[in-house]
Amino acid sequence: MKRILKNKLASAGLLIITVISLFAIFAPVITAYQPNDINITDSLLAPSAAHWMGTDLLGRDLFCRMAYGARISLIVGLIAVSISVLIGLLLGSIAGYYSGMIDAIIMRFVDIMLCFPSIFLILALVALLEPSIVIIMAVIGLTSWMGISRLVRAEILSLKERDYVLAARACGVSDFKIIMRHLIPNAIAPVIISATLGVAAAILVESSLSFLGIGVQPPTPSWGNILMDAKASLGIAWWMTFYPGLAIFITVLGYNLLGEGLRDLLIPRK
Repeated sequence: MKRILKNKLASAGLLIITVISLFAIFAPVITAYQPNDINITDSLLAPSAAHWMGTDLLGRDLFCRMAYGARISLIVGLIAVSISVLIGLLLGSIAGYYSGMIDAIIMRFVDIMLCFPSIFLILALVALLEPSIVIIMAVIGLTSWMGISRLVRAEILSLKERDYVLAARACGVSDFKIIMRHLIPNAIAPVIISATLGVAAAILVESSLSFLGIGVQPPTPSWGNILMDAKASLGIAWWMTFYPGLAIFITVLGYNLLGEGLRDLLIPRK
């Protein structure tokens, strides 16, 4: 943690992510409204002391919806990346450790998955399934593990011939224990960096899907569907597009800064 705080990029990213996370966690405490409280008489009110970020077309407090929307965006990003990391670690470690035919089969499967543009694959899967938060997380996670599997495979290919791995084999340690105790912990650095950057990408994908109306469904607030609602009042309620757009930008920037900072710390450049 001290090394992260000393790195300017990592510390800036960590600060942004911490602020956004606290904003989401304490949403019920810092807001005086409920995200789905409708009050037509307060429709499209500009930011004021009563409504810090204004209101939407249905009179719902935008600050409250932004706070609760932060929860959705962060949860989708984190869980989707967790799914992709688990799949990538599993397939990458198996391919790198066993090599040969197993490696060839797994890598050809990775190549096939990479042939499909991710966004079109995600759109197709979401369109076929009933949109929900669980489906969005699963689809994003199941379509974004290929890069991590390649990173893990490359690391394990170089690590498996090290003396400590050969010694573990000579002592009769099982392949599973060698992979879990010796190889993955030493190959995790690039995975952490990729996962950090992947959270930013997942948040962007979720926001895009929600903006198109096939992501998180109303009335559940997310930054993407708040932007979708803003289309009806575009040009007369600037706050409807400004605040969710700014939140997405700042959050993605925070994760990218943290990822770049971790890259400098965990993989020093010569």
